[in-house]
Amino acid sequence: MAVYTDVSDEDLNGFLEGYDIGSLVSCKGIAEGVENSNFLLRTEGGTFILTLYEKRVNPADLPFFLGLMQHLAARGIICPQPVSNRAGEALGKLAGRPATIVTFLEGMWVKRPAVSHCGQVGEALAALHKAGEGFAITRPNALSLTGWPPLFAASRDRADEVLPGLAEDIAVELDVLAAIWPRDLPSGVIHADLFPDNVFFLKNQLSGLIDFYFACNDFLVYDLAVCLNAWCFEPDGSYNITKGRAMLLGYARNRPLSDAEIAALPVLARGAALRFLLTRLYDWLMTPAGALVRKKDPLEYHRKMRFHRASPDISAYGVSAGELKA
Repeated sequence: MAVYTDVSDEDLNGFLEGYDIGSLVSCKGIAEGVENSNFLLRTEGGTFILTLYEKRVNPADLPFFLGLMQHLAARGIICPQPVSNRAGEALGKLAGRPATIVTFLEGMWVKRPAVSHCGQVGEALAALHKAGEGFAITRPNALSLTGWPPLFAASRDRADEVLPGLAEDIAVELDVLAAIWPRDLPSGVIHADLFPDNVFFLKNQLSGLIDFYFACNDFLVYDLAVCLNAWCFEPDGSYNITKGRAMLLGYARNRPLSDAEIAALPVLARGAALRFLLTRLYDWLMTPAGALVRKKDPLEYHRKMRFHRASPDISAYGVSAGELKA
């Protein structure tokens, strides 16, 4: 989450007139994240999250995101729910941007995940994958293998400003992954961005999942690879085998992995690291001055990518293949 677009009180009050949630009490920008403009919205009717969808989001994708949250909630996943206006629509326009209001979830995200948090995230991710079955709308993953080269092209000429030799390393990695990327793995709806700031806990118990605006259809185990990157590395860059083991076993308790998924996981984790390296690199170089957003270090994911590059099989992640199968 972040804030790129300012909203005047006059525009916001006019927008809220279309809803049955009471008058405005307060509205405060949320700085975490990098994708859309988000605000903590308080009205006489309660607390909500207001999101303005920025230019990287295709408005045609919004029915997928909003419908998915409704689909998942109906199947027991605790996640925000879109609030419809008086016309019965969940999507409006504010400050020249598509905008929506969603319900507020209680809880806080953990800045230093423990082993127990990682295990719960693994279980929740598998539950999300199972709950996503039957969702009628599909959306390809624009930030997977075919989307990486054009994303890199936007940053390539300046990549070495961040680290000498980075552009060449990324170019080689793109070629290698294109040659070894797996095919025909179990697929379905994935969150694709389940970082710690998108998972809430209350008294160390997982209380909800948020921010579905990267959700798409892709390999289910790719989503698990994203989470290994996001949750199981320490601030010094080292992989925490105990956290990784807890996450993988937590996932497999709800959804055991196939032999092909287990074999593919190191490559998918390597690709997931590259994906976040590329988006962070772009944002590091291109975020406009003055935007209320915390830029994130792209080199964190360069280090993670190198770890996965040196990991030959699932044993590098703290488990054996037999532990992850039915």
